Amino acid sequence: MIEQIPPGLPLILGCLLAPWLPRTLKSAYLLLLPLLTLAHIWSLPADHQLALSIFDGAYTLELVRVDKLALVFATIFSIAAFLSQLYALHLDDDAQHLSGNIYAGSAIAAVFAGDLITLFVYWEATAISSVFLVWARRNQRSYRAGLRYLVIQVGSGVLLLAGTILHFADTGSIAFDHLGLVSPATALILIAFGIKAAFPLLHNWLQDAYPEATVTGTVYLSSFTTKLAIYALARGFAGTEILVPIGAAMTAFPIFYAVIENDLRRVLAYSLNNQLGYMVVGIGIGTELALNGTAAHAFAHILYKGLLFMSIGAVLFRTGTANGSDLGGLYKSMPWTTGFCMIGAAAISAFPLFSGFISKSMILTAAEEEHRTLTYLVLLFASAGVFHHSGIKIPFFAFFGHDRGHRVEEAPLNMRFAMGGAALLCVGLGVFYEPLYAMLPFPADYTPYTTTHVVTTLQLLLFSALAFTLLMRSGIYPPELHSTNLDFDWTYRRAAPALVSWATIAISWLQSTLRSLLSRVGTAAQTGLSRLATPPGAIGEPWGTGTTSLCAALLLGIVLVFYYA
Repeated sequence: MIEQIPPGLPLILGCLLAPWLPRTLKSAYLLLLPLLTLAHIWSLPADHQLALSIFDGAYTLELVRVDKLALVFATIFSIAAFLSQLYALHLDDDAQHLSGNIYAGSAIAAVFAGDLITLFVYWEATAISSVFLVWARRNQRSYRAGLRYLVIQVGSGVLLLAGTILHFADTGSIAFDHLGLVSPATALILIAFGIKAAFPLLHNWLQDAYPEATVTGTVYLSSFTTKLAIYALARGFAGTEILVPIGAAMTAFPIFYAVIENDLRRVLAYSLNNQLGYMVVGIGIGTELALNGTAAHAFAHILYKGLLFMSIGAVLFRTGTANGSDLGGLYKSMPWTTGFCMIGAAAISAFPLFSGFISKSMILTAAEEEHRTLTYLVLLFASAGVFHHSGIKIPFFAFFGHDRGHRVEEAPLNMRFAMGGAALLCVGLGVFYEPLYAMLPFPADYTPYTTTHVVTTLQLLLFSALAFTLLMRSGIYPPELHSTNLDFDWTYRRAAPALVSWATIAISWLQSTLRSLLSRVGTAAQTGLSRLATPPGAIGEPWGTGTTSLCAALLLGIVLVFYYA
C-alpha cells in the first residue's frame, strides 16, 4: 500500500494537521514527519515505478521512478528537512512550519518524477511554498525581495512547461530522462533548470531573496531549490559540454562579490552560488566519476551550507544583525555556535577529514582525468577563494575580529541540536565516506585520501590563509561597510525602473506635444472654415441661380458615373 504513495506527498499533506495540535505534540509531530518520509523512501523497492493514466489512457504520468540518483537526493532532502525543522522548533509560527514542510515535500516528490509534467507541478510547488519563507520576515524589504523571487521562480516553471509542450510536439514523449541540448524545446528546459541552478546572469534572485528570509527560512531555502535544479540537470543534461564553462564561471565570479560584501548571509549566498558551479562542471563533464562527484558534493553541500546558515542565523537571532561590520567577539558568549560555524567553514573549504574534501576532490579528479586543464585551474582558484570568504571571513568577522561588545545568550537549545547534528554529519562523512559512496549513482572506485590530494589541498588552503592575513595586516582588505552591492541585478533593480521612468516621461511629453499640435491645427482649421462660411467669405454669400444649377448638375453627373461604373 505504501508503495502506491508518492514520496514527499505525506510530508506535504501531513504538515497541514500540525496547526490543530497542541504545542508540545506539534513539535514532536513535525520532527517525526521527515523521519517517516526518509523511512518511506528507503522502503521503496529498487527500480520501483508508479504510473497514472489520464484522459482515458491517452497520456501516462510516471509519478514515481526510483533509482540511485533519485535516492541520494531524496535522502539528503529528508535529512535537511529534519534538521531545518529541528532548527525552527522554537518558532510559534504555523506559516513558516507549513511552508517549510510543503517546500521540502515538494522537492522530495520532484526528484522521483519520471515525466516532465509531474516535475513541473512540483517545480512550481517549491516556488510558491518557499516564497512564504521570505515574506515571513514581514517587512518591506522581504516583501519586495519575495516578489522578485516569485516572479523569477514562476518564470522558470513557465519556461519548463513551454519546453515540455514543444518537446512533446517534437518527440511525442514527456519522459524525464536524458534530454540533451538538441532542440529549441530542450534549450528552454535547460534555461528553466539554469534559472533555479543560478547560472551566471540568472543568479541574482539567490543573493537578493535568501538574506531577506527569516532566520529559519534561509536554512530551508539553502537546501532545496538549487539542489533540485542540480538533480534535474544531472538527470536531463549530463555530458552537455556548455555546462563546463558555465559551471567554471559560477565557481569564480561570486568570490569577488563575497569578499566585499558586509552582510554575512549574503556572503554565504554568494558562496552557495560558487559551490553550485562545481556541481554544474561535474554534470557537464558527464563521466561516471564526475556525476558521482556532483551527487556527493550536493549531499555534503546541503549539510555544511545549512550549518553555516544556521550559525549566522543564530547570530542574527541573538544580536539582531548579520553585518560583519557590527559583529565580532561573539566566541565569548556563543562558544557552541562558534565551534559549529568553524566546522562548517572547514567543510566548505574542503579540509581533509571534513565532508567537502571527499566530494569536491571527485570533481577535481574528473576534470584532471579528462585533461581539462583550464577548468581544473579555475576550480583550484575557486577553492582558495571559498576558504578565503567562507572558511575565514565568516568566522573571523562574526565571532572573532574586533569585539563589538555583544554579550548575548547562546543560541536556543533546539538550534544547537540542529547545528550539532549537521556538524556531526560534516565530520562523519569526511572520515567515514564509504556509506555515501555506496549510495552514489555509479560504482565509486575512488579513494579521496591520497598523498597528492591531501598535500595539494593543504598547500592551497594555507596559502589562502596567508593571503588573508597579509591583506588584513596591511589594511588592504576591503573594509566591512554598510552598503548594498549589486551585480547583474542592477539591470532589474536600478536600470529597468529608470528606463520605465524615462519612458513614462517621454511618452507623457510626446502625448502632451501631440495634443497641443492637434489643438493648434484644429483651431486654425476652425478659423479658416469660419472665414469661408461667413460673409464676405467665398461660400458665405448667397449663390446665384446659375452657380447653384451648375453645382447641382456636377453632383448629378458624379452620382451617375458611380452608379453605372
